[in-house]
Amino acid sequence: MGSAVRVLAEATPATRDRYVDLLRVGSLAVVVLGHWMMAAVTPDGVGNLLAVVPALQPLTWLLQVMPVFFFVGGFSHALSYRSLLRKRPEGSVDSDTATSASADSVYAAFLRARLQRLLRPTMVFVLVWGVVALLVQLLGGGGGLTGVTLRLVTQPLWFIGIYLAMVAFTPPLLRLHERYGWGAFAGLAGAAAAVDVLRFAAGVPYVEFLNFAFVWLAVHQLGFLRADGRLGTGAGTGSGTGSTPSTGLGALRSLRVPALLAGGGLIGAVVLVAAGPYPLSMVGMPGEKVSNMAPPTLALLAHGLWLVGAVELLRAPAARLLARPRAWRTVVAANGVAMTAFLWHLTAMLGVYGALLALDVPLPEPATAAWWAQTPLRLAAAAALTAALVAAFRTFEHPAPPSATTPAPGSGPLAALGATLCLLGVLGLSMVGLGGLLEGRTALLIAIPVSAPAAVAMTLGGWLLVERAGRGAVRGSDQRP
Repeated sequence: MGSAVRVLAEATPATRDRYVDLLRVGSLAVVVLGHWMMAAVTPDGVGNLLAVVPALQPLTWLLQVMPVFFFVGGFSHALSYRSLLRKRPEGSVDSDTATSASADSVYAAFLRARLQRLLRPTMVFVLVWGVVALLVQLLGGGGGLTGVTLRLVTQPLWFIGIYLAMVAFTPPLLRLHERYGWGAFAGLAGAAAAVDVLRFAAGVPYVEFLNFAFVWLAVHQLGFLRADGRLGTGAGTGSGTGSTPSTGLGALRSLRVPALLAGGGLIGAVVLVAAGPYPLSMVGMPGEKVSNMAPPTLALLAHGLWLVGAVELLRAPAARLLARPRAWRTVVAANGVAMTAFLWHLTAMLGVYGALLALDVPLPEPATAAWWAQTPLRLAAAAALTAALVAAFRTFEHPAPPSATTPAPGSGPLAALGATLCLLGVLGLSMVGLGGLLEGRTALLIAIPVSAPAAVAMTLGGWLLVERAGRGAVRGSDQRP
């Protein structure tokens, strides 16, 4: 693998924005570390360290970095979709009808390419765990930490469901961006604010769930602005390693927009939390009536703005670091397995705790001195087990090569239907978990009870529809999802 990484790193085109790759793998790494640190496992169950020690909740303002991943997704999706549009067959723009048919085919190709990279490793994870869960329950198990594990391991899939929605909405939202620029972002942010007003001031039921779309798509829209160099750091499509003016007035001007985003977002989040109905933690807390995460709130959007601004302010020094061959090879290697590591990291963490319990190793009370002393060993063991799981499953992260044919005209609606089924299936699975398979356990997804087998069937069926519609995708930008 080392030689392959070296070849890939050395073949990196000068136009590639290496900082985006660092942000992608870095944000996932922070999420993984945060999950490992927050887990407060005792023989009685799994708790949350932030609930045990509320004074640690301000750390979520640094460690809740999912907005950065979705921001990077917007940048990558814009490049990829535009690249596919440029590679349409000549003659496809002779008329409005031909243009529409060609864009329709490009949409199908775009969805297929994006979903492959997300769903190949995801479905392997789900099928492996599904077999394990079924065997455990057939043998009469499923209680204690095992039962908790069967419920928890699929929870991170919510992020993949939201990301699938972003992929599906990229073409229309990119057109809005190209027409209105910052206005498109402002519209989504304003809609998120209106939802919270209706939720908290008017008490309108269920309206809060709209912010799963408005908040995350607003952050995604910032990635479009970055792709066009409109965040002020020279981060346009052909920005390469991301050099910015290093001295003088030009350097200060290039940092103006990121500084405004960081400062305004941070001030806005502080004001909203201090004066509004929003909790301090930027991740969900057990027993809290309001969560900033599920569904997302205006406070979380403000938090996302400050994070986006902050990472853009660090762009120039990071670009200098990534110009070093060893640093860039590390990022390339990590990006090649990042999704696999994310999918299996909870399995590794819970496996470590299970081994400790099986070996009768005492588990100290969370947040005690003994617990903190044991933490480095638990983290090292979880990292080692995650690495072993990555070694076993990393091959599924590499997408199949595109076929030689172009998607047929009219394939866009079929691909959109498939993507919808996929995101509903993945979200349903994140909610219901893999416990209670034999009892037919269900969870409520948009007022419809969904079981784990039904969620898996929706995801697989949707993926097959996208594959059928988008087969023959032309090669586009490889700025990964």
